[in-house]
Amino acid sequence: MTPPGELAIETRDLRKVFGGVVAVRGLSLQVPRGEIFGFLGPNGAGKSTSIKMLLGLVTPTAGEAFVLGAPSGDVAVRRRIGFLPEDFRFYDWLSATELLRLHGRLSGMAAAALRRRVPEVLELVGLGAEAGRRLRGFSKGMLQRVGLAQALVHEPEVVFLDEPTSGLDPMGRRMVRDVLRAERDRGATVFLNSHFLSEIEVTCDRVAFIRDGQVVATRDLGDGAAAERLRVVVRARNLAPDALAGLTRWTTDARREDERLTFTVRSEDVLPDVLRHLVASGADVRHFAPERVSLEEQFVQIMGGEPGAAA
Repeated sequence: MTPPGELAIETRDLRKVFGGVVAVRGLSLQVPRGEIFGFLGPNGAGKSTSIKMLLGLVTPTAGEAFVLGAPSGDVAVRRRIGFLPEDFRFYDWLSATELLRLHGRLSGMAAAALRRRVPEVLELVGLGAEAGRRLRGFSKGMLQRVGLAQALVHEPEVVFLDEPTSGLDPMGRRMVRDVLRAERDRGATVFLNSHFLSEIEVTCDRVAFIRDGQVVATRDLGDGAAAERLRVVVRARNLAPDALAGLTRWTTDARREDERLTFTVRSEDVLPDVLRHLVASGADVRHFAPERVSLEEQFVQIMGGEPGAAA
């Protein structure tokens, strides 16, 4: 367990009920500082309500939530947080520069710091040439970019992003990915909700799967995670019952159909031992092929239903 001082976000049995409807049932999670953390779940899983409770925008019915060691909603801590909501509405008569100056001032930034930081962050999101243009003339993708800029302008310690790549083309999504990695490299923590599971997979260090307002599974996606969650397909003759029973040392989901055997393992490191076990048990192995299980497949396995439910 991560020591409390090293946590950016922590919740303990967080619960929210709206008029008898349970939106978040009992959310408990820990997010260490300096991590890109993915928050995944189907529609109605309680993700947006959970984020609002962490930001202090919604009061929990029960449980506790802490951000940067302080209770959620702490005014001093709010200045150290960046937030991009999914459905944002900016003052469209402002220019991009004016919007960022406004949000920077609300976060307590000095005028001199803003003069340096605003052009810098606009360049970061690819809007340097649009600095003086009013937001009413921006496309959806440009608004998404300026929304990310306002969440980062004050160099926050924790950044909450709700669907940050919505409306962006592939180049825009790559830009977001690069920006988030740069934020992590400077020590910030990113709490990311997105239905683009392929983006989550290549961006996040760790993810939590949420259902009915509870964490049902977590996965590490950082360095070396490409070898995690491997599906192995084996074709072999003479698969004895003892050979199948012995696989429980490495897997719990082995399935056999005639000469075809499939199972998953958590690491490629165990594959030589698995193959040796099958051969030693008398199996005539003709095909032994591991392949990584994608995050989308894991989502479907954990949640059930179709991949599109991840919105």
